[in-house]
Amino acid sequence: MTHPSQHGLRSTFFGIVTNTVLAAIKGIAGVVGNSYALIADAVESATDIASSLIVWGGLKISGIPPDADHPYGHGKAEPLAAIVISLALVAAAIGIGIQSVREIITPHHAPAPFTLIVLLAVVITKELLFRFVFAVGSRIESTAVMGDAWHHRSDAITSTAAFIGISIALIGGPGYESADDWAALFASVIITANAYRILRPAVNEVMDAAPSSVVEDEVRRTAQRVEGVIALEKCFIRKMGFSYYVDLHVTVDGKISVRAGHDIAREVKTTICRTHPTVADVLVHIEPSDLLREAQ
Repeated sequence: MTHPSQHGLRSTFFGIVTNTVLAAIKGIAGVVGNSYALIADAVESATDIASSLIVWGGLKISGIPPDADHPYGHGKAEPLAAIVISLALVAAAIGIGIQSVREIITPHHAPAPFTLIVLLAVVITKELLFRFVFAVGSRIESTAVMGDAWHHRSDAITSTAAFIGISIALIGGPGYESADDWAALFASVIITANAYRILRPAVNEVMDAAPSSVVEDEVRRTAQRVEGVIALEKCFIRKMGFSYYVDLHVTVDGKISVRAGHDIAREVKTTICRTHPTVADVLVHIEPSDLLREAQ
């Protein structure tokens, strides 16, 4: 069975190749066509390449099996990569914003019409790339891969903004040359918003925030089906890379033997891991039913 990180690595590699080609095309077209919005877009694509390389590294590390120093594995490398991506996006947005303001206050010629064709092709390519990478990230539940996908979406948005700005500059004629630069400034705001979209779930994962209630509900339902389980008390779940680790308090008949209680706990763990392949381990704590009655 292919490890989820391998699917993420393939989609990330495809994104790196695509962004390398697009960054070169946009950079050359921006310089020749006198469009700072297109140049800013090329810079954004360049940060896409860097961020994808970070994702690549994070996925490679997260796929390393547990060892003596990392008994829970190396899964935290994956959300850490997503955090670095979000910070890179913020840095790119700030740089684009500053340069956009400089271009707005500096008189210059309107962009060349052919830059619109380049941008249209870029928007279509990046939106398709976003959909592909996001689908992979959602399937393997990878924060870093989904963050990389949103990086592609932000590139599509900046290209759309550049297209609109250049169109206004060309249609408006003299006096509207800076529309291209206002588009780049708007794009920097969108990039910052996407950075926050990536950063929030990544930080939550690093902080061991509980996953969605759907995951807990499924785990609880599976455990309840095991013979001998009277009730479930606490159920704590945390995500580690591509896997979940579960801490579960199971109530059983207080009159059974320690061995019988142990067998129930083992069956609960086995059943959960078999039913939910993304669950790497389950720590089961057995509670006697008489304690449950006392609590009530």
